[in-house]
Order: sequence, then structure tokens, then C-alpha cells
Amino acid sequence: MTQNPFTAVFDAQRTAIEQSQTLTHDALEAQKTSFSAFVDAIDSSSDVVESNADLTKGAVHAYLDALEASLPEESTDMDAFREIVDESVDSATEAQTESLQSVADALEESEAAYDEFAASYSNVVDSSFDAALEAHEQVEQNASVVAENVEDAADEFDVSA
Repeated sequence: MTQNPFTAVFDAQRTAIEQSQTLTHDALEAQKTSFSAFVDAIDSSSDVVESNADLTKGAVHAYLDALEASLPEESTDMDAFREIVDESVDSATEAQTESLQSVADALEESEAAYDEFAASYSNVVDSSFDAALEAHEQVEQNASVVAENVEDAADEFDVSA
């Protein structure tokens, strides 16, 4: 294609269209990545719940041990309290873990659905941008022909007459 006054404008427009296409794909990838990161965060939350349960049991058991040590021997059986604490913490931990697992499962399903959507959308975006670039190229060719015709006509025009 020959150089004419419109060449720079068309180059800038083509670059903007191509950058928009790239940014659209980058946005889709960022969303996919955020789904994965969120699922990973939920999965690691289960580990935190387990650690918290162990820490809670340890702290309460230490408190009961200290309390038991301060009381006269055989005055109170703290084992029953320890058992209640263990059962309560285990029950709460199980409920939290199941809830987190349900959230993680739902997010994984959403992630799979989003991946399908993103693939379809990406195809549509590419088709649309390809069509826009083809139309843009045709307009550029037409403008180039017009510019050449104007230049040829101007060369034929005798200014000195």
C-alpha cells in the first residue's frame, strides 16, 4: 500500500483495534485466574479451620489443666469437660469444613462454566475484530485509491494557466 496523508491515521486505528482485542483477551484471562485464585484461597481456608480447631482445643485443655492443678486432688474430673470441648470444636470444625467445601465446589462449577463462556466469547471477539480489521483494510484501500486519484488529478491541473 502506498503512503498517503491517511496512512498514519489508518495505522493508528488498526493498532487501537488490535490493542483492544488483546485487552479483551487479557481481561478474560484475568477473570479465569481470579476464579482459580479464589478456589485456592477457599481450599487453604480449610487448613486454617483445622489449625484453628487444634489451637482452640489446646488452649482450652491447657486452661483446664491449670484449673485442675489449682484444685484439690480428686475434687473435679476435668476429663468430661475436655470431652465436651473436643466434641464441640470437632462439630464446629466439621460444619465449617463442609461449608467451605460446598463453596469451593460451587466455585469450581462456576469456573468451569466461565471457562466455557470465555472460550465462546473469545471466538466471537476474534471473529468480530477480524471482521472489523477486514472492513478497516477495505476502507483504507478505498481511501488510498481516492488519494491517488486526487493526486493524479492535481498533477494534471495546470496551475500556471
